[in-house]
Amino acid sequence: MKRTNRRGRGAVVYILRCADGTLYTGAAKDLARRVAEHNRGAGAKYTRGRLPVSPVYAEPCRDFPAALRRESRIKRLSRKRKLALVFRATAREVSFASP
Repeated sequence: MKRTNRRGRGAVVYILRCADGTLYTGAAKDLARRVAEHNRGAGAKYTRGRLPVSPVYAEPCRDFPAALRRESRIKRLSRKRKLALVFRATAREVSFASP
């Protein structure tokens, strides 16, 4: 049996849309807390001058190291491919919500 981490919680890799339209990719154990940190100016230096930020994509991972590996892969994608990833995830959510 695989363990997610010592506390049994997974992690998430996320993409934020900044106020200037740029995208920021990160990883966290608690997405809501991390987004709040970004919006308080206590997050990454990149986002501090681009507030407010809003999450546009989140992908659960089994543990934090897995989230960091996925974050690294996403950061290497072009902006166009990141937006396609966001669009596909949004389209799936909309199709699940439809009757």
